[in-house]
Amino acid sequence: MPASFPYKRIVVIGVTGCGKSFLAEKLAQKLGLEFIELDALFWKPGWVETDLAEFRLKVEIVTRAPAWALAGNYNNARDLVWPRAEAVVWLDYPFPLVFVRQWKRTLMRWWTQEPLWGTNYERLLPQLKFWSNKSLFYWQVRSYRRHQWFYPKLIASPENSHLKFYHFKSPSETEAWLGSLENFQ
Repeated sequence: MPASFPYKRIVVIGVTGCGKSFLAEKLAQKLGLEFIELDALFWKPGWVETDLAEFRLKVEIVTRAPAWALAGNYNNARDLVWPRAEAVVWLDYPFPLVFVRQWKRTLMRWWTQEPLWGTNYERLLPQLKFWSNKSLFYWQVRSYRRHQWFYPKLIASPENSHLKFYHFKSPSETEAWLGSLENFQ
């Protein structure tokens, strides 16, 4: 871990499809951290959800590690993750951008049958049912405005005063910041 970049437990948050996992994995590679993806801890084969107690135990165990970049913002695990984190990166991109990115990602994963978290694969039909809570687009639309309202409150909360916050409103801002970290290698 570069001495000039003091944070070794980093959480990347944002709406579905903004690039949380992509950035967290890049940070992990660049800074020599373990990459943790909350979706991988949550989803079992066949798109079966992990029981809440089991999920929380998994999160509690992996965040004991001394150095990690974690992708995800599950409300039911934040109380485990954020107290252990040192920095939070919020990818706060415009809705049209994340919506288009989600479409591209969904189609690419469906077309290539890229394995997701073990034996799961993107299913196109459930994603097209925008009214269903099985659709990522449903979650994206439902949570976008809530994040705009809720994350600033979390950031300002006294219990999170130990965290360094990075707030990026465009991919170019994020890329510039990520590129600047190379100076610390």
